[in-house]
Amino acid sequence: MSDEDKFEGRVHGDQQEPEQRDSLWWRLLHMILIAIMINLAQTILAVVTVVQFIIMAVSKGQPNARLADFGTDLGIWIAKAARFQTAASEVKPWPWTDLD
Repeated sequence: MSDEDKFEGRVHGDQQEPEQRDSLWWRLLHMILIAIMINLAQTILAVVTVVQFIIMAVSKGQPNARLADFGTDLGIWIAKAARFQTAASEVKPWPWTDLD
């Protein structure tokens, strides 16, 4: 299985849609909280980007695999959060569901 297939499966794969929708006001509260979390995730991504660049500069272009995997996981979380924010999905991202 290619990395692209793994990524697609994690973003668009089987997810347990809730049986009933939350009220519009409850969804608004979740959307505000997730928007704050997305901003925090972007800050973390910027820090990881700088650290990864420094590691690559010191190690002659070799990236840190754990940081690269973390970046992939963070990107998938941001994608799931964006899907909830835009009502493309009723599934809330972590911490309301598993991080997978």
